[in-house]
Amino acid sequence: MHAIGVISSYASWLPVSSATPVITLGEGNTPLLEARGLLPPKFRLWLKWEGANPTGSFKDRGMTLAVSKACEAGARAMVCASTGNTAASAAAYAARAGARAVVVVPQDAVARGKLAQARIYGARIVRVRGNFDAALAAVRQFTSQHPTVALVNSVNPYRLAGQKTAAFEVVDALGHAPDYLALPVGNAGNISAYWRGFVEYHEAGLAATRPHLLGFQAAGAAPLATGAAVDHPETLASAIRIGRPASGHLARQAVAESEGAFYAVTDAEMLAAQGRLARATGIIAELASAAPLAGVLRLAESGELRPGTEVVVVLTGHGLKDPDVLELHGGADEDSISVEAVAEALEQEARR
Repeated sequence: MHAIGVISSYASWLPVSSATPVITLGEGNTPLLEARGLLPPKFRLWLKWEGANPTGSFKDRGMTLAVSKACEAGARAMVCASTGNTAASAAAYAARAGARAVVVVPQDAVARGKLAQARIYGARIVRVRGNFDAALAAVRQFTSQHPTVALVNSVNPYRLAGQKTAAFEVVDALGHAPDYLALPVGNAGNISAYWRGFVEYHEAGLAATRPHLLGFQAAGAAPLATGAAVDHPETLASAIRIGRPASGHLARQAVAESEGAFYAVTDAEMLAAQGRLARATGIIAELASAAPLAGVLRLAESGELRPGTEVVVVLTGHGLKDPDVLELHGGADEDSISVEAVAEALEQEARR
């Protein structure tokens, strides 16, 4: 029988024991899809579709382990700061565990779909005046004083340990590590988690090489790409609207060791890539997930990526979480027509 969830699938690689209650929603084992037509034919592009996780984002990989270990330690509540996806995931796994969840979010800066998720899972939602960095500072201070409340942001080491399993899945699916792995960077934990996974598989002899990491940030929230903190980050891609990434030091180390790089892409580039991805592959990824695709397209066109290169782009979250952004792609329904006219319209399409 196939193991359910990343803890069961990769238990020997994770800090768990028989005493750990496994809180799972069946996360992980997400598709790695080849994408043709997005890059020139001499490139090989794969999409790691993390929107297929239970709450629609990669956060579930780390949340299953963070919540399981919190329950093992006797925590009665889970708390996080979030731009949206962490809130949804923490609330879902807390509900699964029978624990309370409190999510602290920046006021008016979280996608409606993500807040709706957290709300229906039963989480208490606290809005803070300020950005994500202010929210994270508040929950870190609170949990330092309340040992029975677990902080489940990516500063929790169990989060990153769970998220490294995505790198294992990439190698398991391909049979090797790709030349490049490209992903969006916000609070910067995920890129270091992937690196940890690739390094561990490489050291165990399960991958002959390790990929170069390419981290993409929004131009209005690009502290790692520019080398300077951003006090007032601005971008439509709310998932990566972070100016002072808590795991920035880990991300810089991972990218340096991989001989990779950070880049910034504009909101316009992300929107164009999001639409192009949907039309070419049938995948609606959230806007932050389009950042690495936009960047890889630019690097391929400029010649910075060599022909023959194999690239995995990580699509971290589902686009249906943020309907407001999807509406920016425009288009309109046709006016209502008669049933007879419908038949004529369909005939016209058939002849195209």
